[in-house]
Amino acid sequence: MSCSKDGSIPVPYSPIPANATAPQNVVVLSLYRPPLYRHRRLLRLCALYSVAFLLLSAVVFLLFPSDPSLQLVRLKLNGVNVRLLPAVVLDLSFSASVRVRNKNFFSLDYNYLGVSVGYRGRRLGFVSSDGGRVSARGSSYVNATLDLNGLQIIHDVFFLLEDLRKGIIPFDTETEVEGSMGLFFIKFPIKATVSCEVLVDTNSQTIEHQDCYPE
Repeated sequence: MSCSKDGSIPVPYSPIPANATAPQNVVVLSLYRPPLYRHRRLLRLCALYSVAFLLLSAVVFLLFPSDPSLQLVRLKLNGVNVRLLPAVVLDLSFSASVRVRNKNFFSLDYNYLGVSVGYRGRRLGFVSSDGGRVSARGSSYVNATLDLNGLQIIHDVFFLLEDLRKGIIPFDTETEVEGSMGLFFIKFPIKATVSCEVLVDTNSQTIEHQDCYPE
């Protein structure tokens, strides 16, 4: 700190004159704090909006339609036979029981339910049932029988003969349901598919192995 020429210490402000006649007023401002009720009101509004958002999200989650689930609960082989003369002809019969489960809170109207069977990626036959309705949060069982008699095999005849020699013929099935669901007078299309890989034992006339997966 430096001193002036006369040895006194300078001050950053000028002192008030002793003979000042004008009154000196000093205003002291305190820190502004909003009223407490405003904080409470803001907290209540935030809590109200949060609850409303959670309720709206729950309603949308519960009411938004989702596809039904399909399950091939039973697949029975009624018979399989391969005739070699005068051409390679396949006789095949399956009986299937399909469970349609409606996970929504509204009833489901399906137009048809179809079951198809194929061999090495080629469809051999198809059967469909009439439409129906599944109640909300309910299930419905549909039975179908697929009979293929006198089906001539042309493209995969060598593979079929080799599988016949081994005694195991691999087939693939596909079950599909299509329909609609009404939500506040609006129709939403519904579709579900489940595919299965089936190994048929030609000697015992039974299903040796079955593996199903939804699509």
